[in-house]
Parts: sequence; C-alpha cells; structure tokens
Amino acid sequence: MPALGVVQARDKLKPQHEPHWLKLSNGCYLGFRKMTPTSTGTWLARFRDDKGKQQKRSFGEYAEMPPSQRYDTAKRAAEQWFAHLGKGGTAESVTVRTACERYVKHVRSTRGDKPADDLDMRFKRWVFCNKNLAALDLEKLNKTRIETWRNEMAKTPVVVNRDKRDTPITRPRSAASVNRDIAALRAALNFAHDAGSVTTDMAWRVALRPSKNADGRRDVFLDRDQRRSLIKHAAQDVAIFLRGLSSVPLRPGALAALTVEKFDLRLSVLTIGKDKAGRDRKIKLPEATASEFADLCRDRLALSPIFCRADSKAWNKDSWKGPIKEAAAAADLSSNVTAYTIRHSVITDLVTGGLDLLTVAQLSGTSVAMIERHYGHLRADHAAAALARLTL
Repeated sequence: MPALGVVQARDKLKPQHEPHWLKLSNGCYLGFRKMTPTSTGTWLARFRDDKGKQQKRSFGEYAEMPPSQRYDTAKRAAEQWFAHLGKGGTAESVTVRTACERYVKHVRSTRGDKPADDLDMRFKRWVFCNKNLAALDLEKLNKTRIETWRNEMAKTPVVVNRDKRDTPITRPRSAASVNRDIAALRAALNFAHDAGSVTTDMAWRVALRPSKNADGRRDVFLDRDQRRSLIKHAAQDVAIFLRGLSSVPLRPGALAALTVEKFDLRLSVLTIGKDKAGRDRKIKLPEATASEFADLCRDRLALSPIFCRADSKAWNKDSWKGPIKEAAAAADLSSNVTAYTIRHSVITDLVTGGLDLLTVAQLSGTSVAMIERHYGHLRADHAAAALARLTL
C-alpha cells in the first residue's frame, strides 16, 4: 500500500495511468496519479456503493499548496465527497456555468421571467465571460479563486455614457452594485449546494459576503412643495408619472409596469405584480388617489400601461431619466434628483407621519429590516414625544 502522505514516498512512485490507491475505509479510496516522473500529480477519490456501483472524482493537483499539505487537503476533500454521496448526494461533475444556468431555470419557473432575465444578464456579463471560472468544477472552487473574481469584477468601471466622439465615459463601480452582482453568484452556488452538486460552501461562504452599509442612506429628500414644483416643471407625460410616484411608495419600475387590469375600480385596490419582491401584493388606495387612477384607466385596454409616455409606450429607466433631470433643473432642485428620490421622499413622509414600520414595509414592498436601516433614525422625534407623554 503506497504511503501517499509522505512527500518523498510520492516522489518515488512509478509513473502510470492507473492511480496509486490508498484505502481509507470500506469502499472509499484516495488515489494519486503521476503520468511522468516530473509531474506534480493528480489527486482522486473512488467510491463503491452498497450495490457495487463505482464512482470516481478528480480533485486536481493542489499545485498552489506546499507539497506537505496536499495529502491532508486531498484526504479531507475525499472524505467530504464520501459523506456527500452517503447522504444521497450526486456524483455528477457540475461546473460554475452549469450551476448558474440551472439557477436561472429554477428562478424562471418559480418567480417569472423578469428576475430570471436579470440573473442571466449578470451571469453573462460577469461569470460566463470569465472562462477560467465558468468552466471550473464546483468541487475545485476555493476561496482564492472566488476572491480573485470578485476583486476583478469590482475594479471593472461602469460605462455611464458616451461623448460626441463615441468615447465611453466611465465611473467606478459602487459597493451596492458589486453586492447585487455577487448576490447572484452566491445564490446560484447555494442552490447547487442545496441540490447536492457540491459538498461544501466554504469556497464562497466568506468570499461572497456583501459589503456592509453599501447602500448608505438616501440623502436627497423632496418635501411636498418641492415634489409639487418638480411635477409642475415636468412635461405632461412625465408629470403624470411623477404624480403616481408621489401617491404610492412604489419602485419606479413597478409603477411603470402597472397595467389597467391591475387596478380594481370597484374596490379601489391596486395589485403590484412586477416588483423586486417578486410576488404580488395589493394596496387599498384612498379615495382621491383611486379617482386619479380611475381617470388614467378610463377607456384603456386591460394590458395597456396605466402610466405611459406621450407616444403611448411604457416608461423605463432610460426614458424617464432625462426628463426628470430636466424637470429638476427647471424647478431649481438638486441635480441628484431621480425617480427613486420620489419613492424615498414618500417613504420618509410615511415614517415621520407616524405610520408603523411594518405597514410602511408592506406598502413599499420591502422588509422591515430595510426600512429600519434606512428610515429608523427618523423615528427619534416620535420616540421623544412618546416619552414626554409619560411625564407625571
């Protein structure tokens, strides 16, 4: 039986195609293959189940590690794989690309096309183009490889616009943007781990942790008068869109996606079916807001957008961005005003108006934790007032 744990003994092994096998337990073997006298050597594992079916798995050379540590590393990997198979896990070799594609398919069947298309776009942009990572077997992933990918991705500038000479204008990627992209890969790898395609999540558990406080606080706030002024100085179609954003605390994309059939005139209930939350939710509208929605829906087809541009097309982030900037400039407001500024301002008004955070979260389509993180500090005055009422 070969002494695979001793470097000098491994160096003296005869080069051959068939691995030198070391029995670890019944049906479980660790192998080492040298094809030439000077080669580093490849580590393998062999497993035979109760029915006599034999399966093999290659773990690579571990060339990045000192020779004295390779045996222990290979042995741990083999034992994890044996335990994985013993619990009913698959012996199939799955690459990072395959794991991502399977996750996109899963999301498409459970949550719909929009989130699946978003994931697919992120994977094509950041994962599939990195052939070294995309083609890598999940079992060969390690923390160093994941961290290298993350650092390279984070350093890639974003093209903001192009000047008149068609020269790209770029800016550094924000931490929030990096968090969104690593979240996609983390979710795909976790899905593969849960499905039994990989024995451990150690490679990405730490390396793909999101940066803390990446989103920061929303600093641009427009009070009611400023929102009225913004609407007043906007073109008619974008003014209607801004009025909608000022009436309900929706994400701009969710408001733009609303169709006539999503508004129940009889009950004054609006169904939000396209949002980051990924599932429908219903909002009971007050009388005045319901009346405005009813006017917008009158004599319109069920699948027509409630809020549309002058050419009857639905709004999107590329079409509302410019007109809102122009309206903000005309109203002498901050150049940092965006469609999302309106959502932030409306949520701020709800929080400072005394509405409980759970209801605010439900209306906004986000978590209480997120509302607490970004808006909880606004409750300080309400807490002080409540304490003042306790005075004897």
